[in-house]
Amino acid sequence: MPKLPRTPPSVEALREIGPDIYAFSGGESLLRIYSRGGDYPCEWGSFRRFGPVNARFDHHPAPAQLHREHGIYYAALELTTCLAETFQDTRIISLSRRSPWLVMFAPTRTLNLLDLTGSWPTRVGASMKINTGPRSITRAWSRHFYMAFPEVDGLYYASSMHAHRPCVALYERAMASMPVAPQFRCALHEPVLLGDVKRSAAAIGYKVIP
Repeated sequence: MPKLPRTPPSVEALREIGPDIYAFSGGESLLRIYSRGGDYPCEWGSFRRFGPVNARFDHHPAPAQLHREHGIYYAALELTTCLAETFQDTRIISLSRRSPWLVMFAPTRTLNLLDLTGSWPTRVGASMKINTGPRSITRAWSRHFYMAFPEVDGLYYASSMHAHRPCVALYERAMASMPVAPQFRCALHEPVLLGDVKRSAAAIGYKVIP
C-alpha cells in the first residue's frame, strides 16, 4: 500500500475517523517571510487568494485563479525554518530580490490545527510522507481536510526542509485571529536581523547574497 495514496479518503470517511487537533495557543508567536516587492507584493497579514500554486497544502479548487472564498497563509515557529521553506527552490537567500521581510505575530485566539506530525496521517491511510511527498497529491489531501473539518483553522505539519520542525498552513478561517499589528517586522537586510539570518543560513547550508 502506498504511503501517500494519490486519492485521499472521502470527506465522509475522514469525518468518521475524526481529526486530531493541535491547539496553537493564542499569544504564541508565528513567523513568516513575505515579499514587499517583485511581481506579487503582499502585506504581512494577507492570505493568498490565488491558487492553487506549487505549494504543499493549497486548498484552492482548480483551476489556478483568484478564489475569493479560499485563502492560505504559510508560517513557522522559527527563523531558520522560515528561511529553509521560503528559499528552498534555490537555497540562496537574496536580501534584495522581491524585498523579503520577516514578520512575527501572535494570533489573538487559540487556533485549532489538524495535526499532521503524529499518528493521525497513518490512521487515515497516509504516513509522514504527507509532509514531504509530491505537492500535487498533498494539495488534494488538504482540500479534503478542509471540506471534512469545518472547525479546523488550518494544518500543523513538519517542515520537509528543516529537521521536521513545525510549520502551519492557515486556511482563511483563521483570518479573524490575525492581530491588528505584529510583534516584530523587519527587512532581512537590516543589521538588527542580518546576523541571525546569516547564522540560520549557515546552519542549513544556504547562501546569502545582497
